[in-house]
Amino acid sequence: MKSIFKIILTTIAVLIIARILPGVYVEGFMTSLWVAIALSLLRLIVRPILIILTLPITIITFGLFLLVINAVLILWVDYFIGGFVVNGIWTAILFSVLLSIFQSILFQMLKEDVKLQDRRN
Repeated sequence: MKSIFKIILTTIAVLIIARILPGVYVEGFMTSLWVAIALSLLRLIVRPILIILTLPITIITFGLFLLVINAVLILWVDYFIGGFVVNGIWTAILFSVLLSIFQSILFQMLKEDVKLQDRRN
């Protein structure tokens, strides 16, 4: 149940960022939902493999190469999901950073809501 809420919050974050950031286009809510699901799956399956394969360059860049890995995942989602467009690697990096910030804020609100419900019981 918690992961469904996270995907819905990510969907909302993708919609908001697409409105704010030039160079990112999302066709609608359903497209944004598919983007959130695809990003979740890629982060779960592909990202750990890419991190292991690029570990030396990640260490040399003090972890900044992880931004490139996240951007590549976003560009892959752009390739596979119709109605979602990201114009270039720099836009994908900025999209990734903004998405992480939005997710941190929204997921923190989700945790606080759960804590409030636990206190009531």
